[in-house]
Amino acid sequence: MNHTLPAYKLNLPPERYVSVPAERLQRFARGIGLALGLPDAHAGQLAELLTGNDLRGVHSHGTRMIASYADEIRGGRLNPTPEPRVVRETPVSLVVDGDGGLGYFAAHLAAERAIDKARDTGVAVAVTRNHGHIGAAGIYARMTLPHDLLCFVTGGARLEMEPGMPVYSSAVGSPMCFSGPAGDADPLIVDFSPVYDLRSSPHREELEDWIPGTIFRCIGLGNIAQAWGGILAGVPQERDAPPPRFPSAHQAATFMMFRIDLFLDPVVFRRQMDVMAERVAELAPLPGFSKAQFAGAPEAEHARRYADEGIPVGDEHRRELEALADDLGIDTPWSSDG
Repeated sequence: MNHTLPAYKLNLPPERYVSVPAERLQRFARGIGLALGLPDAHAGQLAELLTGNDLRGVHSHGTRMIASYADEIRGGRLNPTPEPRVVRETPVSLVVDGDGGLGYFAAHLAAERAIDKARDTGVAVAVTRNHGHIGAAGIYARMTLPHDLLCFVTGGARLEMEPGMPVYSSAVGSPMCFSGPAGDADPLIVDFSPVYDLRSSPHREELEDWIPGTIFRCIGLGNIAQAWGGILAGVPQERDAPPPRFPSAHQAATFMMFRIDLFLDPVVFRRQMDVMAERVAELAPLPGFSKAQFAGAPEAEHARRYADEGIPVGDEHRRELEALADDLGIDTPWSSDG
């Protein structure tokens, strides 16, 4: 089953939707997780993280993803009851094994532990491996914001490349996120996949002719994601490398963070971030947009609005969740008794 959207349609507000209170959508997603055999703690954590993305308007990585995860878990391609654990550690680094499960659990553990280390030592790096999808990299980059840390998160996977495939196949997936706190302004969150447009945009060939330098930079960033987020964590790239025990547990991630006060008083940093956000807001926006904003500000605005008005669940999103809920015998949160 295909649960992806073309890049040019990703995360646009749906034209047709039902508004669902965040707590109801989160409760529904938790019920789906439990029905799939996830332990209570994991089902609750997954539901919270996916609903959090929906609140920010990042529906590509919100609750609709649970339909794909259900396919993988029910098909035996992911471990429904993983026990992520730290398998290597130094004062400034750690390696977390995901035990063949969804990547959220290993990634969240790694980010939490790395934050503790960075607060103690100034700098920390963590890698995770042997797991599935970690979701939006921004989930983990945002965890560092209350601690006056700057953060970079990326991920990689075992790539399926064959001779003659397009060169951007060397960078498929490749999540990245950079984050930095601000004061009164919304924090800086740059959460993206550098090659997603190359995979699905109907204008890809035109872009290759018009701005080849940008195409090369996107592929290069994707290669960095695979090298730092995949190979560094031990993901093999040989065509004949043995598959993992759980076939979809071929992904990995890397988390890098450091304290702002190694270089500057965090109060000064946050104040200057506010100044930059104010000056950005004075600039002319791109065509089709009503205002210029710091990266991350639109998602923060969505979160405030949707917390009050409910999360807009578009028609396709709703149909996917309805099909899964019907299969599992669970009421949807927009049904009369959901």
